[in-house]
Amino acid sequence: MSEFQINQPGDDDRIVIPDENGDEHLFQVLFTFDVDSTGNSYMVLAPEGSNESEEEEIEVHAFRYEEPEGGDLSLYPIETDEEWNMVEELLNTFAEEDLEEEN
Repeated sequence: MSEFQINQPGDDDRIVIPDENGDEHLFQVLFTFDVDSTGNSYMVLAPEGSNESEEEEIEVHAFRYEEPEGGDLSLYPIETDEEWNMVEELLNTFAEEDLEEEN
């Protein structure tokens, strides 16, 4: 059994995140994944509309998240190098799988 479980959202999975000025920005959920060994869940997002051009690189954002039953979604910044390395590894795996599907 794998330590990671990647969940691909539907086409309509979007989230609004306010910035430090209170301006709201729309993001598309690229994928979420759970880490069995830590029990943490992570979400990888891209600004809405950024994947329309296949030519340019997409800026992505990753967060640890919690979504208690009946509660609101809470996003937390990733703070440790260990977490960032794990997210980067899964993002690279996701990108490779996406390229294979296109070919």
